Amino acid sequence: MSGTTTLLVLDAEPPPRLGRLTGRARIVHADEDSLAERLPGADVLLVWNFRSRAVRDAWPGPGPRPRWVHTASTGVDHLLCPELAASDTMLTNARGVFDQPIAEYVAALVLAMAKDLPLTWRSQGARAWRHRETRRVAGTRAVVVGSGPIGRAVATTLRALGVTAAVVGRAPRPGVHGPEDLDRLLSRADWVVAAAPLTEETDGMFDARRFGIMQPSARFVNVGRGRLVVEEALVEALSKRWIAGAALDVFEREPLSREDPLWDVPNLLISPHMSGDTVGWRDSLAAQFVRLYERWEAGEPLPNVVDKKRGYVPGH
Repeated sequence: MSGTTTLLVLDAEPPPRLGRLTGRARIVHADEDSLAERLPGADVLLVWNFRSRAVRDAWPGPGPRPRWVHTASTGVDHLLCPELAASDTMLTNARGVFDQPIAEYVAALVLAMAKDLPLTWRSQGARAWRHRETRRVAGTRAVVVGSGPIGRAVATTLRALGVTAAVVGRAPRPGVHGPEDLDRLLSRADWVVAAAPLTEETDGMFDARRFGIMQPSARFVNVGRGRLVVEEALVEALSKRWIAGAALDVFEREPLSREDPLWDVPNLLISPHMSGDTVGWRDSLAAQFVRLYERWEAGEPLPNVVDKKRGYVPGH
């Protein structure tokens, strides 16, 4: 590749640090309004604003399209459209940046729910002395739905706490259960963690039937994609105490409005899509893209190539 390569960046604040590419690529910036106009002139598209759906809207338009698209996120459902999926454009994602941070966040949620920390903080604020018993984590059972790097990191971290963790993936293989085992595992789990990509198979997979299968003492955590969960079914499960509690870091509609009824659901912990966002995470994303660009520039094969029909990186 030559220095005339045009790199188009769909911006978000703060912008990515791409100083190492100075003089090696012509870097052009776009926002949601200008993306469609500038897309035909780009060789590479960096989707830095990974919460935007502008790529889905702009891609079907006229003119040539970039040879390579990279999104600074693990999920790709925000940009995949039929035209991009059918094209020859290579799509890569940010797999590897968020694995351990998300695993640590899940472990923190499990400990917080087991030790009833939310009530402890509320009691302290009310100056109320409320002695009570809490649950042990060691010896409990978890099922992690999603066998990619994030799901595997979650399982490994929970096992370090003494939790027996089973992983469920798209197909069975050593160390991973297939979908046919999911209901059986759900019925015995103390902790259910959703960490799967959004596909046709996983869209709405946690519905009223699945929440009904879980134990009344079970807790549910979603750090995957918002649409893995039928939110109305989760509200019913918590309100009727089919399950003991839940924590959501991702939602069907983000950000949640102040009027969203989820804020008032009993025994539900809400966080604003932050489970993987540790100090320096943006710099890690930018550095990862620069490494990938240098490989692409040298004509070397890239890791993290998404199967656009499946919607995730295969082979894990």
